[in-house]
Amino acid sequence: MNRILVWTAAATLAALSMFAPPARAAEVRGAGSTFAYPIIWKWAEAFRERTGHIVGYQSVGSSAGVNRIKDGVVDFGASDKPLKPEELEKYGLGQFPIVFGGVVPVFNVDGVGPGQLRFTGALLADIYLGKVTTWSDPAIRALNPDVKLPNAKIVVVHRSDGSGTTFNWVSYLAKASPEWKQQVGEGSAVAWPVGYGARGNEGVSTEVKRVPNAIGYVEYTYVVQVKLAYGLVQNRAGKFIAPSAAAFQAAALSFDWAGAKDFFVVITDSPAEDAYPIAATTFALMYREPKVPANSQAAFEFWRFALGEGEKFASELGYVPLPPALVQQVKDYWARTFKGGA
Repeated sequence: MNRILVWTAAATLAALSMFAPPARAAEVRGAGSTFAYPIIWKWAEAFRERTGHIVGYQSVGSSAGVNRIKDGVVDFGASDKPLKPEELEKYGLGQFPIVFGGVVPVFNVDGVGPGQLRFTGALLADIYLGKVTTWSDPAIRALNPDVKLPNAKIVVVHRSDGSGTTFNWVSYLAKASPEWKQQVGEGSAVAWPVGYGARGNEGVSTEVKRVPNAIGYVEYTYVVQVKLAYGLVQNRAGKFIAPSAAAFQAAALSFDWAGAKDFFVVITDSPAEDAYPIAATTFALMYREPKVPANSQAAFEFWRFALGEGEKFASELGYVPLPPALVQQVKDYWARTFKGGA
């Protein structure tokens, strides 16, 4: 009789457990960089499969992502433009790098393929200033004497939204062209002298692919995914460099991350000999005192996954993972900066 009772109790508990609600999965909300959208999406997919936690990410552009974390409507923002330490302090935020990549000039010129055009920073600035207006311009021909170029008007495409991709693009143009620096300057959004805008890296990619004789700029992963023709860009050492993970890494490693407060580093125009000159970093922004502690805890679990096992996905997509020493610096920063970040 006792055996029957024990079995019955065990069976009852097992049956009840079948109907018990599962532990609640966290739903982390993020928004920002279109530059990093492909890798954040991939990380989120793999993280959900591993943990059940959902990381929802809106690819709305760096400026919108910064605004949403400032307004407290997301658990993290992602921006390719770092915030200055005083601005982080004002809003109670911290920031840290999550991945490196590059901003690439892309074009749609009949008969000209990937890597077949060379650009200097000064030439790109003159195109976007409206000083060089045709593909047959002597300034382009001088750099590309063996390329057959049409006598066609250049259709300039730029971002219409506030963008970290734009920030890094114009940061480089300002360093390469005093005229650009004086007339247009830098920022996530600028007063473009010529051209028309498209939203996000996705929008610029689509327009360049669609419009004959167009030129634009996008994050390198979009070059690969959309199969766009890209140009080589001359770096500070005088070399014309193709976009690649190795060239982005050379740029990233040439800067002093350990000595930068809140990781405020811009990696365009690196002095390294083999560096791609328009390299860029995506930064995550989070509250030092979390608005929703459970979501913040899940977000840090997500970032630990992303900067650990998730690095392989970054490499597969053409990004550059953070080197181990920088990953450790980031984790040390979490411990001293964020409540619950240790």
